[in-house]
Amino acid sequence: MMLRKPIGMIVWGLGALMLSQTRADEPRASRPNVVLCMADDLGWGDTGYNGHPVLRTPHLDRMAAEGLRFERFYASSPVCSPTRGSCLTGRHPYRYGIPYANTGHMLPDEVTLAEVLREQGYATGHFGKWHLGTLTTKMKDANRGQVGNVRDYSPPWQNGFDACFSTESKVPTWNPMQDPQTGRPYGTHYWTGAEQLVSENLEGDDSRIIMDRVLPFVRSAAQANQPFLAVIWFHAPHLPVVSRPPYTDGYDEHRDYYGCITALDEQMGRLRAELERAGVANNTMLWFCSDNGPEGKSEKQGGRTNGLRGRKRSLYEGGVRVPGLLIWPEQVKSARMIAMPCSTCDYFPTVLAALGYEMPDELARPYDGVNLLPMIDGRMTERPRPIGFESRGQLALTDNRFKIYSGNNGKQFELYDLGEDPGEKNDLAQQHPDTLRAMRKQLEAWRASCHKSAAGDDYRD
Repeated sequence: MMLRKPIGMIVWGLGALMLSQTRADEPRASRPNVVLCMADDLGWGDTGYNGHPVLRTPHLDRMAAEGLRFERFYASSPVCSPTRGSCLTGRHPYRYGIPYANTGHMLPDEVTLAEVLREQGYATGHFGKWHLGTLTTKMKDANRGQVGNVRDYSPPWQNGFDACFSTESKVPTWNPMQDPQTGRPYGTHYWTGAEQLVSENLEGDDSRIIMDRVLPFVRSAAQANQPFLAVIWFHAPHLPVVSRPPYTDGYDEHRDYYGCITALDEQMGRLRAELERAGVANNTMLWFCSDNGPEGKSEKQGGRTNGLRGRKRSLYEGGVRVPGLLIWPEQVKSARMIAMPCSTCDYFPTVLAALGYEMPDELARPYDGVNLLPMIDGRMTERPRPIGFESRGQLALTDNRFKIYSGNNGKQFELYDLGEDPGEKNDLAQQHPDTLRAMRKQLEAWRASCHKSAAGDDYRD
């Protein structure tokens, strides 16, 4: 098997990522389909199953009641672009130059989940928000698409995806091509390939518009008896937040915000129904999460963190702890609550382990995710190494119990016991100096590894 980009195994100073070893020419009898769904700016408290007093999310609630419900699921970043990159690479975005929203692009030497799975015979599709590079060099489009801007051009169809229905960045959550204030064109487009614009079926709820493209992809792959990867990155409930009846019915406040989430939830129900009709639901890993915490300075703008400190752009829990779910009937026979911290970086190693894919030793590089199959099987209850975070002068490291945080580039750190204090109200740095010291050392080792990656060490022969 030849990949356009090299892939490998890792140690970053805190432990090694080990995948099950089955050769690529000896595929497993039943390889799982993979669906990665992600909301945009959905807060920890923005679902019915997490206790929202008003919001209607019956399909997400059903997923929580039937599968794995993660109590500590983390986006790799408090903003969208970096988290999206982590989902596809298993690596922290500071390793490959996407430190924040609308900065950098997916590098050609990075290996994406779509590229690996396509080489393994999977149909691959991306649907919704991309935000990992521009989609055109021929016209003005979205935030960064410009005539002649080849530097940031890195569309999904150059990163392993054969089927696409993608925008560069945000769109209104109702009538996505139309500015909700003026009625004029919004300036962002849906693309299906190089210079291939979409002009039909672009009115109404944006989540439904996206799912209208997903379902034929799923149906076609299932009919061809071909395993598939579907990456579905909804725009809701990112600004501009717009909704309409029937989704807004019954909501007295935050009607647009709540309405677009209920509309997204409806599409999760459509997706599950299609998987059932196609006869592939049993062996499909269906994941759901958010890319970061809710927008705004307080819950007065709609998004809830259920008492977690911080919001979008913050490395306190409210900015990075997000709803997380997994449905996989073939492997998850009964519903469970997962207390172990997990991350968007974990998708990559977990999916490859589920395929029995062998990572060549000679193409080693650092990965930040861990294989969650032992957790899914009930054999792992604690994370084998911590999760590191960095974002615009903020640093954090979280393990199975404690978390350290700095908002000033590591000049001073706070320490929290997340088991006892998920709201991060009681700084224990003075009471537990040894714990703080040990975690700072781990964080420094992780950052040093990231700096080497950012310098290009991972791509050198």
